[in-house]
Amino acid sequence: MRFFEDIEVGQRREIGSFTFTADAIKKFAAQFDPQRFHLDEEEGRKSLFGGLAASGWHIASVCMKLLVTDRDCLADEAEARGEEVAVWGPSPGFRDLRWIKPVLAGDTIAYANEVVSKRTSDSRPGWGILQARNVGTNQRGEVVFSFLATAFVPLQQGS
Repeated sequence: MRFFEDIEVGQRREIGSFTFTADAIKKFAAQFDPQRFHLDEEEGRKSLFGGLAASGWHIASVCMKLLVTDRDCLADEAEARGEEVAVWGPSPGFRDLRWIKPVLAGDTIAYANEVVSKRTSDSRPGWGILQARNVGTNQRGEVVFSFLATAFVPLQQGS
């Protein structure tokens, strides 16, 4: 993981993709969002979505998993090079969560993260605050999901 000083506004990173199968949509929905259009193809076709639709929370959960997997991969790579690995703090939250277009069974969503702002923390010496826009784009190039995340990022030692 990178330190605050190593991160630039505008940096973009592709973090992975996921195909939402009918089985995965139904399994997630049955456990976490049991609405009819997430559980049954015919109900999905009759809905405003026009097909079996993934829960927005499923779409967001996949994004979170890919963000964590990417973070862990970056940390492993840095450690293998003998670099100090920055241990990020918690997220104080997110905003502007948008489910822009439905994600239907068979859609593949590619996720990306782009740094939109950064500043040092006034209340927590040694830390910066980073904001990044996370987006999901379907196989047709349409943005289907977006949110603005905030994270505490450590400054390098001595900063």
